[in-house]
Amino acid sequence: MAPSKIKNFFAKKKAEAKLKFGGAGPGRKLNSAGPAPSSSKSAAPTQHDVYVPPKRSEISAEAKVAAAAALARFEGKDKKEFNTSLAAIRAQVRKELEAEKKAKEAESAEQQEERQESESRKDFAVQGVYFRCPMIDDEVLPRKEWKGKIKEFLYEQLAADRGLTACLIIYNCNPKEKAEVCIETLTKCIENIINHPNEEKYRKLRMTTRTFCDKIKVCDGSMEFLHAAGFAEIELDGEPHLIWSEDNIDPDCSVEMLLEALKASEPIHLELDRNLQVLLPSQVKRSHLPPDFFRISPEELKREQQLRTEALEQAQMLKTKAMREKEELRTINRYKFCLLRVRFPNGVYLQGTFNVYEKLAQLYEFVQSCLMHESAEFSLVPTGGQKCSGPEEMNKSLYDLRFVPTMVFNFNYENESKALTDFLKEELMLLIQSF
Repeated sequence: MAPSKIKNFFAKKKAEAKLKFGGAGPGRKLNSAGPAPSSSKSAAPTQHDVYVPPKRSEISAEAKVAAAAALARFEGKDKKEFNTSLAAIRAQVRKELEAEKKAKEAESAEQQEERQESESRKDFAVQGVYFRCPMIDDEVLPRKEWKGKIKEFLYEQLAADRGLTACLIIYNCNPKEKAEVCIETLTKCIENIINHPNEEKYRKLRMTTRTFCDKIKVCDGSMEFLHAAGFAEIELDGEPHLIWSEDNIDPDCSVEMLLEALKASEPIHLELDRNLQVLLPSQVKRSHLPPDFFRISPEELKREQQLRTEALEQAQMLKTKAMREKEELRTINRYKFCLLRVRFPNGVYLQGTFNVYEKLAQLYEFVQSCLMHESAEFSLVPTGGQKCSGPEEMNKSLYDLRFVPTMVFNFNYENESKALTDFLKEELMLLIQSF
């Protein structure tokens, strides 16, 4: 899907939105007074425009007697019946008040939980992990929000190119396991039609079979793909079927082309945003990472930490080197991302988010892009470790180097650049925010 096509799509949507919402004047109710007429066209309303209500006739004597009798019957009701009715009303009022009280208490508890969560997030070093999607937009969003935006974008493209878009929907809008099973099943259906064009049994799919329901229908985009490939829904013997016909294939398309697109499509790639921050020493004290950095859910993480604490309390013993290494691996395996900080001689910190499988060379590239003198030679020395700048270390992942989940590096200029006293670019220094 070419970037120019995507840009044209969004430009068209913006134009439609402007046309839809930009030109309408203020609305008014049908029974409200209209705008004041101009002096040139002012005129008193004619008589036939004014509604004259009909006169009501006087109440007859018989009607007055019947009304008086009804009022007397109402006032003469048994006191006990009235009191019972009053008690019922009071009970209903009490019930509603109790329900309202419970609702307020529940709302208060929810607000309290949100406040506690908000306070806990204040201790986080970053608020989350963010991504970019150049194919669709320049926004920086969490992965979950991007998934929703990608799905919305793809469904908007169905009218223009149903076959290719359906393939992308299958890949991007379903769990990986379901998508793989669906793609395998659809591939077999289309290959059967291509390899056996005269076989009637391959032209018909019963939509109530377990295979169809569990492997095809459950996936977003699968039905749109089948319709684009030439299948149409028809009821046979009281059951819904999909019947293939070459006449039903989308224009400028073929089953061979759709099969190739289905095999060649892939998930839309999200680029990890570095979430670059420039910090003062006082701001670096925050070291807790949000749930987005972990492979496991927050509940599983809390449970794992609890079990580990209990195990340490029960077994106070010396650990061998192998045991310590095993525990270290178990710890870093919980993380998908890591937070790296570079401390400069002037006390300022540069912070960025990385995938645990990115190379050390990518950290050096990130730091170099932020320097005022980008061509200057420098080295990064991890806290408590040795300088990592050799070719072998550069090709190792942050995971292999055990720079997970966080690590602080000391920045040093090397060789001829040692005399330099400027570090980060001026525009980055403006990112420093005080509490």
